[in-house]
Amino acid sequence: MVETSTHDTPFAWGDQETQHFFDLTPDRILEAVEAANIRCTGRCMPLNSMENRVYEVEIELAEPAPPDNPSEAFRIVKFYRPGRWSREQIHGEHQFLIDLEKEEIPVVAPLPFSNGETVRFMPEYHIWYTVFPRVGGRNPDELTDEQLSQIGRLLARIHIVGARSEAHSRIKIGPESYGLQSLDYLLDEGWIEADLEDHYSDLVEEICELTQPWFDSADYQRIHGDAHLGNLLYGRQGFFWVDFDDMVQGPAIQDIWLLTPGRDEYSNRQRNILLESYEMLKTFDYGSLRLTEPLRALRYIHFCAWIGKRWEDPSFPPKFPEFGTRSFWQEQIVDLEECLRMIKEKS
Repeated sequence: MVETSTHDTPFAWGDQETQHFFDLTPDRILEAVEAANIRCTGRCMPLNSMENRVYEVEIELAEPAPPDNPSEAFRIVKFYRPGRWSREQIHGEHQFLIDLEKEEIPVVAPLPFSNGETVRFMPEYHIWYTVFPRVGGRNPDELTDEQLSQIGRLLARIHIVGARSEAHSRIKIGPESYGLQSLDYLLDEGWIEADLEDHYSDLVEEICELTQPWFDSADYQRIHGDAHLGNLLYGRQGFFWVDFDDMVQGPAIQDIWLLTPGRDEYSNRQRNILLESYEMLKTFDYGSLRLTEPLRALRYIHFCAWIGKRWEDPSFPPKFPEFGTRSFWQEQIVDLEECLRMIKEKS
């Protein structure tokens, strides 16, 4: 099920039919895993995830896990939030990961169930879920020049594979899907302070109108979509990307600016190092750098709609206590005004 707005493009965040999702218990989690013919020991630990529900589950092995790789005794089980992605859209994410794994690109691809599928349905709870291997790693605090070069080459390899086929069911990132549809939701639900609505709306609409031609002329392909440092891990195999849940059809620059999001000289230098190594394997369209500020603005707008959509989830109000307050929307307006100013400089 994919929620739609008055526009034609599917909205990216689904609905709030999530009561069973909130009520997932260890018994139900283990029941789902064992229904896929995976025997569990009973140990189950929740992992940090705002959008989905993710758990580490210990499984029974015929032989003990090797001392140098204890992760073999565990699986990561991901329960998708109801109403966000359809089965076809989840398959789009999984196929991208499988394509990358076939090219020996370090990602964590889903494990197939006994029927060969990578996603199963819990009909009594209306929840899709999948199982991944556990791969250990840590988030880098700050990237050295050599690490930036490594990641640049890794992103190029991911984008080479991503360009080989399309994922028609996935969201196409742009002013329509991330901007105008998010604005529609925020206005319809009355999230914005009444006397700030017009100013906020005018900013969003002007940014979308000015930059739509830029997106129309951009090259689109499968990309990670949320390639910030929090989704980059360093483990035994080196750097690898996780959490392709926000995979979209979009321009390559989306994965690059999120890694080097600053506007200062230091961030520009980091981006140049990354792109220099990227171009060792794949040509980069430097003209697409002008999409950085529009994509930043769309992320701000989209993020607000995401929080609003999830407000009934008990974990969200404590995480975002300022959301919906006057000061919150004033800050959003300041951020969008700065994005618009920089967009106009490049127009």
